[in-house]
Amino acid sequence: MAMLEWTEKSSAVLQQGGVIGPDERLPWPQTAVMGVQHVIAMFGATVLAPILMGFDPNLAILMSGIGTLIFFVITGGKVPSYLGSSFAFIGVVIAASAYAGKGPNTNLGVALGGIIACGVLYTLIGFVVQAVGTGWIERVMPPVVTGAVVAVIGLNLASIPIKNMAASNFEAWMQVLTFVSVALVAVMARGMLQRLLILVGLAVASVIYALLTNGLGLGKPMDLAGIASAAWVGLPAFAAPVFSTNAMLLIAPVAIILVAENLGHIKAVTAMTGKNLDVYMGRAFIGDGIATIVSGSAGGTGVTTYAENIGVMAATKIYSTAVFVVAALIAVLLGFSPKFGALIQAIPLPVMGGVSIVVFGLIAVAGARIWVVNQVDFSDNKNLLVAAITLVLGTGDFTLKFGQFALGGIGTATFGAILLYALLNRKKPDDTVKVQQFSADPPKAG
Repeated sequence: MAMLEWTEKSSAVLQQGGVIGPDERLPWPQTAVMGVQHVIAMFGATVLAPILMGFDPNLAILMSGIGTLIFFVITGGKVPSYLGSSFAFIGVVIAASAYAGKGPNTNLGVALGGIIACGVLYTLIGFVVQAVGTGWIERVMPPVVTGAVVAVIGLNLASIPIKNMAASNFEAWMQVLTFVSVALVAVMARGMLQRLLILVGLAVASVIYALLTNGLGLGKPMDLAGIASAAWVGLPAFAAPVFSTNAMLLIAPVAIILVAENLGHIKAVTAMTGKNLDVYMGRAFIGDGIATIVSGSAGGTGVTTYAENIGVMAATKIYSTAVFVVAALIAVLLGFSPKFGALIQAIPLPVMGGVSIVVFGLIAVAGARIWVVNQVDFSDNKNLLVAAITLVLGTGDFTLKFGQFALGGIGTATFGAILLYALLNRKKPDDTVKVQQFSADPPKAG
């Protein structure tokens, strides 16, 4: 009876456009539809990351679902998150496995061993946080740092749809049509239709694309032949890890980036829902770490809480963790379906690119929201410079090499923000003068 009343209350809030909290439940049909939208939101990045590293995309989808279920159980269903393939692993995995960039990764095993080592380190950090709290992490990574890191993830990924998902002027215009469709649904629609802005926008843009290409011959037509020929059920390509000391030392430090990502994501959800999720931070790290270990053990990529899905939550105002259970179960089923892979492959690349522009932009804005909610003072030069430098390092994909080890844009931005804040966060003399930023008004007297 209590559950029935809870569902009815949540349904009423939904119709009024209010926030559905992590511990609230929608009617199951609406929960299922929202789960589908989250699968679509995570799909592009979760598939793209393994392709860039030479992993099996179907296995990555399967392990993202299993990882999300592990995360849900370990956090007690209190933290709304979807776990997908982490882009933070790409540079170090390519370096550790000497991947040539095309086709299957023939040296996949050593990368998997490094991913497992990263998961172990990440899990240990989670146990420390669970034991002593998040105070030490928050001192090292305050809101100005976590906000910048979250924003950088979205901005760093922005080049993927802009540069790699539109090969012609027609396809670039299709990207525009796609993100405009999503935006119009977000602003003009009401009720559940508005909540499904990503899914509806993608469907509308795909139909228009088919009419323009298959119907009018204006661009590359949609190819649906692969869907018909693909099997309904099939196993993905499982692989066994190989434990190489060099690869483990190269890949394990990615755990620091994952901590910053997860911390920033939880802070973002806390800010958007008004519910303090800090008490679950240690369990969230442990859940993510164990999910990464399990994924690497089966041949999958390292996983992380997905800002793409946080972007969907920000747009829909639905944070119910039950939605992610549905999304995870769908991903598990789809991981065993080559036909699903063929269906996704049939979605026009520029349409996926247009959706990616929206989702990656929402990630960047989620980082800025952390600054706003935590009232980060940008008249303080320390905060101003940490944010400014971090954003450019990440957006410009600034890379540092240490021998064979290459730290890409997200990594340099993450470590750079942490170290720069520590360097600048020293006690200043009492007579230090703050410089007024971005204001043409003279300082007030007195």
